[in-house]
Amino acid sequence: MTSSPATPRARYREQVRAEVRTLALRQVAETGAAGISLNAIAKQMGLSGPALYRYFTNRDELVTELISEAYRELAEIVRSAADSEDDPQRRPAVVGRAVRGWALAQPHRYFLILGTPVPGYEAPPETVEVSRAVMTVFLDIFAALPSASSRELDEHLATHRVWTGGHEASPAALRRALTFWTRLHGVISLELAGQFTGMGFDPAVLFEDELATILAEGH
Repeated sequence: MTSSPATPRARYREQVRAEVRTLALRQVAETGAAGISLNAIAKQMGLSGPALYRYFTNRDELVTELISEAYRELAEIVRSAADSEDDPQRRPAVVGRAVRGWALAQPHRYFLILGTPVPGYEAPPETVEVSRAVMTVFLDIFAALPSASSRELDEHLATHRVWTGGHEASPAALRRALTFWTRLHGVISLELAGQFTGMGFDPAVLFEDELATILAEGH
């Protein structure tokens, strides 16, 4: 059964919403997520504030859409990167490089989802589900690798698995995925924030070394 084509009104509504999202991302790039203003966007579009609120009920709804879109795009990128590498041992590094590449290309969107929380914004449950898609890729790639070592964190994660969304990876694989995520984003966040500027080394070399260290420590 085919779905009915969108009405002209529905198409126009989505066009307006898409333009609003584009302008909001421009605000994020220029002033950070705290600078998102529906009234400023309305002025740019030649609309009144109340008119724009017919398309987004408030700022938080707009922020939620921006966050969800960013997570969905990042999830597609990491999943595609994982699927592109046949060797399970090499897959984590390929995925890690894909995350860094996306972050360097779109730092404002990276910080929107993995930077300082937006003031006054409380993410609804659906954003948690969307964000979990990225972690699921990490869990999948480490579940496919042998993890003979055992640590205290493994025992803790064995019973604290809410963040996994029910993934059946072993506790050791959970630990490797979690530490991969935290250390990966630690280096990326410092690089994007300009903390390595003037230090005289190439952040890409540091990133590659950190990837190798993370993977070596898992054996």
